[in-house]
Amino acid sequence: MHRILIIAGMCLLCLAGTASAQQRTATDTVAVRAIVVGNDTIPSITLQIVEVVDRLPRRLRRERERWTRLRNAVYVTYPYAITAGRVLKDVNQELNKFTSKKQRKAFLASKEQLLKKEFGDKLENLSVYQGKVLMKLIHRETGENCYEIVKELKGGFNARMYQTVAFFFGGNLKSEFNAQDDKDIEMIVQEIQLYNRFN
Repeated sequence: MHRILIIAGMCLLCLAGTASAQQRTATDTVAVRAIVVGNDTIPSITLQIVEVVDRLPRRLRRERERWTRLRNAVYVTYPYAITAGRVLKDVNQELNKFTSKKQRKAFLASKEQLLKKEFGDKLENLSVYQGKVLMKLIHRETGENCYEIVKELKGGFNARMYQTVAFFFGGNLKSEFNAQDDKDIEMIVQEIQLYNRFN
């Protein structure tokens, strides 16, 4: 009998707890939007937009890797191409002031030393791929390919020697920027220019 009273008491306590839990207050409710359809009120909740992305097909992954590699190369080398265009313009203006070959040669040697000091280590750390992109960008900025620039400033023998070295590394000093073939490079350059305009 004693056990029955204990069990009955426990049941009454549980029922009292359930009853008090069912009593709602203003803080228990959450206001949500609702749509009334006929006699029914249906809660309406707007969820955040979530992109469900499947793994890219192999072809698109390769294209993304190619684009990322090219974009990184252009971002690294474009400042050098702009500098090369500016330096070449300045050098050509200065060379027109000299009358003797000796003066021109001395000026070119001093300019080369300054450029090596400023850019030598940075340019040596470029990859072969970045070097190829840089040659295209230099042609884009100056209108001359690297072979013509070297030939004009250092002579035909040096130009042929540098061309041979470039060939062994898979490069070509005569490579030129072509707006049709290199439209990806042009898009990235325009992106850089746009970014720098607002920076």
